[in-house]
Amino acid sequence: MLTPAFEIAQDANTIIVVIQAPYTKVSDTEVFIDGTDFKFYSKPYFLRLTLPGRLVEDGREEAKYDVDKGSYTVTVPKETPGEYFPDLDMLTKLLAPSSSQPTASTQPMIEVLASDSVDDVTECQDEEEEIDWQLPQTPYQPKLTTEGPQYGFANQKSGVFKRLESEFLEILDIKNPETLTPHERRQQRIENENSHFDEEYYLADLFYDDNVQRIIAYKSPWLAEYRAWKKGENIVELSEIDKEKMLKLPRKEYLLDAHIERHLYLGLVDLMFAYAYNHRITEGENSVESGWTISKLSATLSCFETYSSLFDVCLACHRRAMCFPLHRHWKLTNKVFKDMKQIFALGKTRLLKCLLEIHSIFMESDPRYILNDLYITDYCVWIQSVSSNKLESFATSLAEVEVSKEDVNFDLVELEQAASLVQSEENTIDSMTSQTEQLNIHTPSHTGSGDNTENSKATSHGLESPGIDSR
Repeated sequence: MLTPAFEIAQDANTIIVVIQAPYTKVSDTEVFIDGTDFKFYSKPYFLRLTLPGRLVEDGREEAKYDVDKGSYTVTVPKETPGEYFPDLDMLTKLLAPSSSQPTASTQPMIEVLASDSVDDVTECQDEEEEIDWQLPQTPYQPKLTTEGPQYGFANQKSGVFKRLESEFLEILDIKNPETLTPHERRQQRIENENSHFDEEYYLADLFYDDNVQRIIAYKSPWLAEYRAWKKGENIVELSEIDKEKMLKLPRKEYLLDAHIERHLYLGLVDLMFAYAYNHRITEGENSVESGWTISKLSATLSCFETYSSLFDVCLACHRRAMCFPLHRHWKLTNKVFKDMKQIFALGKTRLLKCLLEIHSIFMESDPRYILNDLYITDYCVWIQSVSSNKLESFATSLAEVEVSKEDVNFDLVELEQAASLVQSEENTIDSMTSQTEQLNIHTPSHTGSGDNTENSKATSHGLESPGIDSR
C-alpha cells in the first residue's frame, strides 16, 4: 500500500482532510471514522491518521473527488464543536500508531511501534510540573552494554563505528568513540577546542571584518516569522517539500525518562545553533561546505556530547564558533545565538523545518548521512510530539542565557586589549612618519654661506628640523 500525500485544515466545527490519490476508482473508495481514528482506502492508497481530538460520524460528513487534481476532500465534524485540534501540520505524528498511556512499570526509552488505544502521552506531558532548565545536573552516565558506551539519539546506539569504514570516523572530533564514556568525550572535546583556538585568526577576523558585517546584516527568513509571533500571529508554514520529507520519516513514538528527554532538548540547542550559523554565512544558499559546518559546530554530532545544563550547551556553541568555522567573529556568533533563540521561540514547526533541512544537507554530504541515522531522523520524528508547554518553557529559559567573552576561557578580552594597544601604537608611529614626510617636503632650500648649505643638507636628510626630535 502507498501512503498518499495529504494535508489537514480545520474550522470551528470540522476538520478537512485533502488527500492526493489520482487515478483511483471512486466507487471503491472507503473512509472510516471512529473517535480519534481516521482511515482512508482507495487502491493502491491507504492512509491512517491518529488525530489529537475526537470526530463524530453523524451524517454531516462528506467527501468530494476533484478529477482534475486527483484529490479527495473529506470533511468530518468534530465531536466537540469549537474544539481546537493542535499540531495538524505534524504529519509524521499523525501517521504514527496510537499508543497507550505509560504505566508505573513502563521502562524508560521505549520505542512504541504499534498499539490500538488512544494516545494520551502528549496530554500527560503538558500536565507535568515546570522544569528548571537552568539547573545544572549530573552529566549523563549510561549503563554500559556488551558493545560499550552508548551515543546517538537518546543514547540508543552503540557499536556502530566498529562496523564502519575509517572514513566515517573523520566526521568526529573524538578518538575511539566506542570506548569513551560521556565524561571522557567532554574532556577530549574541550582539549580539542583549546588546541584549535588561533589568536591570530581571531584578531584578523576582528579587525578586518567587512565581509562579516555584511553577513551580520543579513535578514533571516524566520525574522519576519518572529516579528509576527511577537504580535500574536503564527505565519510559520511547512512547504510541500517539507511535507514530502515528513511522509518518508519512520512512524514511531518514544517514551523517554526525564533525564534522557532533558538531554534531547539540550542537544537540540547546538543543532539549531549550527544550523543558524550555516544559514547566515551562506545567506540561505547552502554550499558544499554546509554539511561540514553544521556537523563541526554541533558538539552533539561531532563529539557525541551530552550536556548537563543550558549554559553548558550555549558555552560550547560559542567556543566552537571561535575555533573552527571560516568566520570566527564574536558579534557574528552573538547574532547566530540570537537567531537560534528566535527559532526556538517560534515553536516546533520552525524547529521541524530546520531539522528537515539539516537532514537533506547530510544526505548530500557523504559520509555525514550516518549522522541522520544516529541523530537527525529521530529528532525529526520526536520534535513533532513534544509537549508545546514544555517547549515554550524551554525557549523562555533559553532566551535568558547569555555567554560572555570571559566565559569561553580563551582570554579574548585581554587579547583584544593587547591588539588594540599595538594597533594604536602603530597608528601613532604611522602618523608621526607622515608628519615628518610632509615637513621634509615643505622645508625651503637655502643658498649662500657654507653654514646654510650644511644646514640645508642636514634638514633634507631628516636629521634636524624645528619641532622634531631627531632622536
